[in-house]
Amino acid sequence: MTVPPERVPRRPALAGRVLPLLLVVALLAPVVFLFAQQRRLTEDDRGLAVRERMGVEYLRALGPVTLALVDAQSAAVAGRTASREALTRAVEDAASVDTRIGDQLRTHDRWTGLRAKLEALPDRALTDPEAAFVAYGEVTDLLLALHRKVREGSGLMRDPQSDSFFLQDAVSEELPEALVTAGRLADLATLAARRPAAEQLRTGPELAGLRVAALTPATDLVADLRAAVDSTESTKLGANVLAPLDSYQRAVERLAALSAPTDPPQAGGAPGAGGPTELTAARNNAQSAARQLQPVILDELDVLLRERIDRLDRERWLAGTAAGVAVLLVAALGAVLLAAYRRAVGEHRADEDSGAAPGGTGWELPGEPRGLAPLGTLAPAEPRTLQPAGRGPAGTERWGPFDAAR
Repeated sequence: MTVPPERVPRRPALAGRVLPLLLVVALLAPVVFLFAQQRRLTEDDRGLAVRERMGVEYLRALGPVTLALVDAQSAAVAGRTASREALTRAVEDAASVDTRIGDQLRTHDRWTGLRAKLEALPDRALTDPEAAFVAYGEVTDLLLALHRKVREGSGLMRDPQSDSFFLQDAVSEELPEALVTAGRLADLATLAARRPAAEQLRTGPELAGLRVAALTPATDLVADLRAAVDSTESTKLGANVLAPLDSYQRAVERLAALSAPTDPPQAGGAPGAGGPTELTAARNNAQSAARQLQPVILDELDVLLRERIDRLDRERWLAGTAAGVAVLLVAALGAVLLAAYRRAVGEHRADEDSGAAPGGTGWELPGEPRGLAPLGTLAPAEPRTLQPAGRGPAGTERWGPFDAAR
């Protein structure tokens, strides 16, 4: 009889045990990587928008300081004793803002130096208007430098959106410069009318330079705001900005016309047809229009930044939710693969338990003993002899040829 080969139960292969784990890791790793990248970019954009809002708050505090300082300069040059109440109140408000966020915007040192210069300005008009013009000019230069520092430290100058970029450029650079230089232009025209004839030669070039310095940022401001309106998706920006912008543009055009040089030059070194008085009035109109325009620009810029922060928060929440769902799906897949692996291991153990003992074949015919007895333990077989046909014990008549006789 042919004995079948021994059946050895097979253990699950190593690749079958490792492959499910590798598959789960391969699916989960890209999800984690993409979520981490998206969160990092979102956090960077959100952090920039938050700092920009700090810059908007700081610029809002510097606006009254700029206007009050320009008014104080005009009063000092004209020989008037102006009230310092508006300037003092504006300085105190700006100081409180700098105390709160100056370190984050890295403006504290600049503000400290500017405030020292502001407090050193005399309460009464100087006897020498030329000296007052120079003294206030130094302070306004520091004020413009602080505006640039706020723009840089808050990240406004790196704003990635076109509409908010044009708005911040208009309100943090062009508008303060236009206010300061327009005030200097009107004040220099007042000084030119009092200068002796020997100094008239240098007055004309100075007035021409200040005219360009005053009208260039005013023109750039108008261009920035129109570009912001053209590039925005906001339905309210144009309606809110264009009306005060038109008023400011008309005031600037009036200032440009009155400050245009005449041929031949007017007596006393006046810059244009209007004279110092008309030029000062035009400057005041432009300043009044700027006073109405500035908070509108800051409000619209702040609205755009708040909307951006809200959008980034929604994107971060959606990304987190999607990543969580992906992790749950991958975990469910891993659980299915783990259950399949455990089922395979259980089947393997069941095969081992039902298999042959050591030395057995694992395959046995029904009724046969499990395994063979060792040699030397079998009982000796009884001898068998052939008997003649027809004879048998106990009265049997016929025995088969293989019947054994005892």
